[in-house]
Amino acid sequence: MLYTRKGDAGTTKVFNCDQRISKSSKISEALGALDELNSFIGWCKTHNSLRPILSVPTGMKNPTAEPLATILSDVQEALFIIQAQVAGAPKKIQKRRLTSIEKTIDAIEKVLCPITGFTIVGGTELSAMLDVARTIARRTERQLVVVHEEGREKISANTLAYANRLSSLLFALARFINHTAGVSEATPSYR
Repeated sequence: MLYTRKGDAGTTKVFNCDQRISKSSKISEALGALDELNSFIGWCKTHNSLRPILSVPTGMKNPTAEPLATILSDVQEALFIIQAQVAGAPKKIQKRRLTSIEKTIDAIEKVLCPITGFTIVGGTELSAMLDVARTIARRTERQLVVVHEEGREKISANTLAYANRLSSLLFALARFINHTAGVSEATPSYR
């Protein structure tokens, strides 16, 4: 059944609570942001321009590469773990997931020119979509921090670090997509 009518009055239930909570609560907001981010990354993953992009560098010492769709699927899996943790389940991001995205960011940065300032979003449609995902990831991270700081749910250090690093990964991927497509980065003129 796709509906239960239990939330009609503006409440919902999470894993660790026998009582219903308001859909406007900080936990509900964080869960909603995680869901939105996961959905948007799914859209990025299925984007038509993804097909010509065979792989993204993911290793520094032993150069390896992963399909972009695989990297984004791994992110989606991690977001489900974070959702479970926020909802009170005994789940948390393991250090290996954090290390994995850090290695990918480092490997991508090795291929690209160093950043000298802010860049204007765009270039290719997929790159712009990944930048939108980056901004959703930043908002989601802020909401996770609120839940953690207010003591509503304990968010592990690795989970908070992963949420912080995720926006960097999405930014690196957006830059890499433009680089692969031969699109130069534009910087604001501030005129």
